[in-house]
Amino acid sequence: MHNVAMNIPFVDLKTQYERLKPQINARIDQVLEHGAYVMGPEIAELERQLSEYCNVKHAIACSSGTDALLLGLMAYDIGPGDAVFTTSFTYFATAEAIALLGATPIFVDIDKSTFNIDPERLEEAIQRARQSGKLKLRGILPVNLFGLPADYHRIDPIAKEHDLFVLEDAAQSFGATCGNRVSGSLGDISATSFFPAKPLGCYGDGGAVFTDDDVLAEKILSLRIHGMGQDKYDNARIGLNARMDSIQAAILLAKLEIFDDELEKRKVIAGIYHQCLKDLVGTPYIPYGMSSAWAQFSVLSDHREDMIEALAEKGIPVQVYYRIPCHLSKAFAYLGYKSGDLPITERVSSRIFSLPMHPYLDFEIATTTTSVFHDLLLKKSGESYRAQLKAGNDHS
Repeated sequence: MHNVAMNIPFVDLKTQYERLKPQINARIDQVLEHGAYVMGPEIAELERQLSEYCNVKHAIACSSGTDALLLGLMAYDIGPGDAVFTTSFTYFATAEAIALLGATPIFVDIDKSTFNIDPERLEEAIQRARQSGKLKLRGILPVNLFGLPADYHRIDPIAKEHDLFVLEDAAQSFGATCGNRVSGSLGDISATSFFPAKPLGCYGDGGAVFTDDDVLAEKILSLRIHGMGQDKYDNARIGLNARMDSIQAAILLAKLEIFDDELEKRKVIAGIYHQCLKDLVGTPYIPYGMSSAWAQFSVLSDHREDMIEALAEKGIPVQVYYRIPCHLSKAFAYLGYKSGDLPITERVSSRIFSLPMHPYLDFEIATTTTSVFHDLLLKKSGESYRAQLKAGNDHS
């Protein structure tokens, strides 16, 4: 039993920095010495290492995960009248990127166990959209939620059958695997984020786009710098200012040195969480043949708010991803979705919350969380409440 509130960071960047302080500082000092703060030599070095890590021909560093998605969509000339299928249970940026280009996101319900886009529902959504004939069907934008890849084994054949591209949103999954492929290589184009809280994060905004397609890569390189042609004053197309700062690349290069070790530590912590909490809340499901980068450890309960309050009293921070699914957001009201349209998404969004997850987490957090939940059970009338709680913790 723990009577004193703990002081646990949700993501511990400070401890990570202490571990890497000499390497990070030396890398930053090199940038300060050469003075090429934008598109300096660190960018090309980072791109080489990222392409090797993901086993893809082209890795193109950019300014954020959102810009990585935009670059991927722009490479396919997505625009008004086009439809791209995606999940509603994701950070807003996924669907926002589609809408920013004037295209229409078509939201698909999720699998109740993985929380990723459901291939069966995807096929149904494609058939409905094709029958309506209102939009040109262009692509699928799956999200690898909380670090777990979507089911590309089933998504890829659907995409091929309907002549759709696949743009992998790997913002949360860098380092994860699907079969013998690494996240970043699972789409025709893949996009990731290096936001500080990600499994591999810089100290500001950053992202990358990956592809094996030489033509698409050349176009993305142009789009990244205002549609640049032969030089930056020869504009071949409308593009973005989506360059990565050299200092962010320098930080990522230092962090890549320990990234695999950090992934293993996340996996161990996830295992401990699961063992301690599996009888109290619904814990994450990892399908056979896949691995997660464990960007988050997200659990399900019908008694979420009680649990969040009890954890807060012990100093354990919690985040809720995502209380409002994209299809019910004010920004997408114009699409006409209503409550009940995506029942699994809506059910999960009302029950899910995420516990602290980072490579430097003290194992005590799992046992403390367990104690907090047990205390809550006692407070809520013991065994009868325990039975109610357990009944609400399945993935349904």
